[in-house]
Amino acid sequence: MLTKPLSWFKPNPAQPRKATDEKALRALGESMKSDGQFQPVGARPDGTLLWGTSRHQAAGLVGLESLNVVVIDRSLSDSDTRLISLSENLHRTDLSDPEVYLGVKALATLNPIWLKKDLAAHLHKDASWVTRILAIDDLIPAAREAFLGGAFGLSVAYEISKASAEEQHALLAAKLSGASRDEIGRQGRKQRKGTPTVRVGRIKCPLPSGAVVQVSGQAISLDDMIDVLVELLKAAKKASDEHWDAKTFERVCKDKAKVKP
Repeated sequence: MLTKPLSWFKPNPAQPRKATDEKALRALGESMKSDGQFQPVGARPDGTLLWGTSRHQAAGLVGLESLNVVVIDRSLSDSDTRLISLSENLHRTDLSDPEVYLGVKALATLNPIWLKKDLAAHLHKDASWVTRILAIDDLIPAAREAFLGGAFGLSVAYEISKASAEEQHALLAAKLSGASRDEIGRQGRKQRKGTPTVRVGRIKCPLPSGAVVQVSGQAISLDDMIDVLVELLKAAKKASDEHWDAKTFERVCKDKAKVKP
């Protein structure tokens, strides 16, 4: 690791982050000034930043004169440069959804022979994640412009992208009028089905593993079941991350639903 003056560094045209928050940058700079630089930036031998643009900008705002840097001296193609910059930002999870899409799209354009699974492997992400990101390409121009402008995020964009062009106009109007992601999903599924909604008191689904998934309630539809299972899976994943066991999770769910065991 080396120490280089701020003037040595050059901006990276492949930097995926486009938006900057001067207040946040100044706070980062003050932290670096008082506590030191915990993480080095990365750069090519000519000073072009590969990662750490925010740290470089923050240092300039508070008058720091130098930064610790890891210099990557191996030959890097444009694709390599973009991949390094995008990966470093993705795994810090501080890119906006439009920035993520534009970064992945640019990387795909630089590597036209890559399949979605190849993109996923290089970014250390699941292939389904890449599919959802690149579904933005299937949006009608008005919806894509709204997404890039920050009107809604990737999850809503993916729901809209699954509809026909005519249906997307209706879904976009609904979203811009304040509809939630779940409402957009339900409306989209109904449009794709084009069939009357059937409601029952119970949906019971035996699985090949031997497990049985059952959802019961008052006049529930398949769309209702989907919404319930999505919500339940999110809660179960959070419980697993917090190291709950099955009985604890069941008890908490009953408590939240105000149902006695």
